[in-house]
Amino acid sequence: MNPSWQAVLALDGTIIEGHRVTAVELPTEFGRAVPELRRALRRLQPRVAICVGLAGGRDGISLERIAINVIDARIPDNAGSQPIDVPVVRNGPAAYFTTLPIKAALASLQREHVPAHVSQTAGTYVCNQVFYALMHATRHRHAMHAGFVHVPWLPDQAERHHAPGLPLEQTRHALEVIVGCALTTRRDATVSGGAEA
Repeated sequence: MNPSWQAVLALDGTIIEGHRVTAVELPTEFGRAVPELRRALRRLQPRVAICVGLAGGRDGISLERIAINVIDARIPDNAGSQPIDVPVVRNGPAAYFTTLPIKAALASLQREHVPAHVSQTAGTYVCNQVFYALMHATRHRHAMHAGFVHVPWLPDQAERHHAPGLPLEQTRHALEVIVGCALTTRRDATVSGGAEA
């Protein structure tokens, strides 16, 4: 059970700032996730594209800032594949920055009392692969906002792992706030989202 999909599915079909949310589930598989992402982008032609994944153990919503061009799988994916030190896109740039207004979203989430932070790394697993592929695919679509958000475990899952968790409704609401910010923010806020390490 993946709370990232549960929260996204709960938003499927809703209208935010005049735009309909369409949820698409990608497999946690290196070989299939990116082709399915590309098909969805071609089919939907979204105004905003936000990929969402699980980062169990994180304290709240993680607004990802940077996607890096490397896959280094600590564990196998759901198909048993475990690529190590391979690029997401051969000869692609080292990294892409999100085009989501993550600082404005952070401020909005904090006003809503949702635990959230800017994250400087989406890891090197399928989530980062999808994030990088999303930014590469949309790099010439300057009017489009795109990026990645990690969500924590649900409270019952978190309890089993002795880690922080967030109720599903709060996670769903957080994603709704982020989408709303992406659709209404022209210039990102200037607030701190830095990290010491």
